[in-house]
Amino acid sequence: MSLLLKEIRDSPMLWLLIAVPVVFVAAIFIPEAHTTLFVLSVLAIVPLAGLLSHATESVAAKTGDAAGGLLNATLGNLTELVIALAALRAGEYTLVKSSIAGAIVTNTLFMLGASFLLGGLKYHFQEFNRASARLQAGLLFLATVGLLMPSAVAEMDSTSAAAVTQQLSLGLALLLIVGYGLGLLFSLRTHREIFAAAEHAQTDEMPWPIGLALVTLAGVTVVALVSEIFVESVQKAAEAFGMTPAFVGFIVVALVGGAAEMASAFSGARKNRLDLSVGIALGSASQIALFVAPVLVLLSYVIGPSPMDLQFPPGVVVMVLLATITAMFVTNSGRSAWFVGVLVLMVYLIFAITLYVLPPRMP
Repeated sequence: MSLLLKEIRDSPMLWLLIAVPVVFVAAIFIPEAHTTLFVLSVLAIVPLAGLLSHATESVAAKTGDAAGGLLNATLGNLTELVIALAALRAGEYTLVKSSIAGAIVTNTLFMLGASFLLGGLKYHFQEFNRASARLQAGLLFLATVGLLMPSAVAEMDSTSAAAVTQQLSLGLALLLIVGYGLGLLFSLRTHREIFAAAEHAQTDEMPWPIGLALVTLAGVTVVALVSEIFVESVQKAAEAFGMTPAFVGFIVVALVGGAAEMASAFSGARKNRLDLSVGIALGSASQIALFVAPVLVLLSYVIGPSPMDLQFPPGVVVMVLLATITAMFVTNSGRSAWFVGVLVLMVYLIFAITLYVLPPRMP
């Protein structure tokens, strides 16, 4: 525990941990102060993300960057899952779908691009295992095809289109989960030697003991509870700040929900551990597309007011497809530099500006 307390004492960002109990108290006594709760929840998520970052890096030092990236993506996606579940119970399927698509696009473009940029500003060139990146990009492409089919069927001029879309979504949800599971089996079991991390420079920073890292990982999952407060206040706060629902779902919810993963990805890039960064960014995106989204479809039959389908507006599918193609293009060589990160971030900013100026409806 002395190591953890030292980390908190030496890092000004972690002083924001005081916001964690404050946001819970505020949620009890001033539940209608949505803008205040929104700001406090964001301030609380930031230091929790920092702790999660350090703990995950310590685990990755023992397990390897591939497994470490998967672990961080899984724990980080708890936030997106809680946000989506809260919206699912309320029947806000538009917010659910926009947060899913936004998380995929944000992780694929913003997290990956910023990692390339931050690492490239410190190192002339950086290398990573392109086989791992290709696998994750391939899984993302599979998910994009799965999202495209219900949208195509929905365009049928038929009274049975809605029923067909629902049945197709249920079948695709099961198929995508199987595909994700087989991808894990391939990368972590049968062909794990292909996905070994590229060589990286050693750093002087000592990782935490594995026991402390695992306890910290378990403890900071309180970020999921903070995220529930965040999702309850974000819509009202967005109106106060003049943001459209599309911008909130795609940009704001995705950025805050992915804060924990981003902290780890950016830190890994600055330490020349780009395999960890790429694994977190693309691994998280593919996990959301192939696991979280299908699971939400299945859960909608249990906790939702009605079954949810995988039909996304055409503009959403186009953004996810372009994000996937961009990721496949920039990771093909297994090397990166700062300008590659700039190009990826430019694509993300094009999407963000487009969503910001749209009228208050889904694209």
